[in-house]
Amino acid sequence: MAEKASLSSGSEFESQIGYSRAVIDGEWVFVSGTTGYDYKTGAISPDVVEQAEQTMQNIASALSDAGSSVQDVVRARYILPDRADFPKIWPVLQKWFGDVRPAATMIQAGLFKLEMKVEIEITAKKSSTRDNNCGQK
Repeated sequence: MAEKASLSSGSEFESQIGYSRAVIDGEWVFVSGTTGYDYKTGAISPDVVEQAEQTMQNIASALSDAGSSVQDVVRARYILPDRADFPKIWPVLQKWFGDVRPAATMIQAGLFKLEMKVEIEITAKKSSTRDNNCGQK
């Protein structure tokens, strides 16, 4: 039977709320809803496109730590408070997921803090032979 493992990014929210950045369960990696904070500085851009890019960098890092990659993503959920912002982030999503083409859903909902403009949740497979740096330039 496969063991479950949890990964942390060091985000203050993880310890305050009681969750993990990602959970590995067998061959699956579940990445929690991730926003555009730079975990090293705690800063977040006011720009939705910059937030989307930082969010994807945070997700790529979590996937790499879990032995997976963006190429292994099978499911993405995009959550935005303002649905008008969704088309603005399409170029970022195309950059990261254009060749991957995961099943995806966009949801309009309020996020925890007003400065958060996008949150992305990911499900991926583990142990792919593909390049773990996909999408990063």
